[in-house]
Amino acid sequence: MKHWHCAGLVGAMILAAGVAGAETRLTYKSAKTGTSYYQMGVELSEAVKAATDGDITMTVEESQGSVQNVMEVRGRGGDYVFTGPPSLVGAAQAGTGPFEGKGNPKFENIRALFPIPSLTMHFVLAGNEGATTLDALEGKKILLGKGSFGATEGAKYLDLFGLTDKITVADAELSNAGDALTNGQIDGFVTAGSYPAPNVVEAAASEGVRVLSLSDEQIAQTGRDKVVIPVDVYPGQAGDITTTGLTVVAFASTEMDDDIAYELTKAFWSQRDRMAETAPWWAGVNTDQVAGIGALHPGAARYYEEIGVATPQ
Repeated sequence: MKHWHCAGLVGAMILAAGVAGAETRLTYKSAKTGTSYYQMGVELSEAVKAATDGDITMTVEESQGSVQNVMEVRGRGGDYVFTGPPSLVGAAQAGTGPFEGKGNPKFENIRALFPIPSLTMHFVLAGNEGATTLDALEGKKILLGKGSFGATEGAKYLDLFGLTDKITVADAELSNAGDALTNGQIDGFVTAGSYPAPNVVEAAASEGVRVLSLSDEQIAQTGRDKVVIPVDVYPGQAGDITTTGLTVVAFASTEMDDDIAYELTKAFWSQRDRMAETAPWWAGVNTDQVAGIGALHPGAARYYEEIGVATPQ
């Protein structure tokens, strides 16, 4: 039995010819440990392994954020899978924003595989009682964190809605939000992550919190998608939460073999319903989102064509 090898992949590849017992090892770059996106990476890794009978395995790597994930494409090969918003990939390819002066030809090779749960904004205040609109932040000490999408987006919203000078921004890392809230060092925090976000669940269970809602007018001003978090997601929540979200996608590059991209994409969708049974955030992912995730990897595109899903033009 012949074994074929492709430069850039770690381990043997599953080829169209069907090499029995071959194993493909991939690296999945997600987010900081302890975040919802890192947990998703672990769930996805387990699901892919189960769907392919161990033929594809993924090692989940911690990341400091989506910018790092995209930047690492420059030194990675066909075994690299990472997450991020399509707009950030577009910025890398255009050499704008955080990628200004840092362009690289490899950015042009980035291709989408499948959507994952959206980044959902959470504005969290201590206590179950009280106002649940964004102006409830006035006069409060709020932790934004540093360097993350949630921190940047949160600061943008505070400025957009005239709240920047009406709050005190705490100087601490978001990973300390739960303890800081319990100790009374802060009144609330801002975080972005698919619901249910682990740090919000922890705070709600131990301290009691309320997650604030944005009005439809405010959501329109942000330019982001509207996201409705159902009433039963967080303990003590009185009703549905209306907030904003940003599409997030699992990407690879054209260095990944087409058959691997096909099998990986197929494995994801075959396991999505099962993952949603134990982790509700996967229920928010559907094939309707595929048309908006950007240029597809040829292997992924082949799978979507087979199952009749509309793809990006």
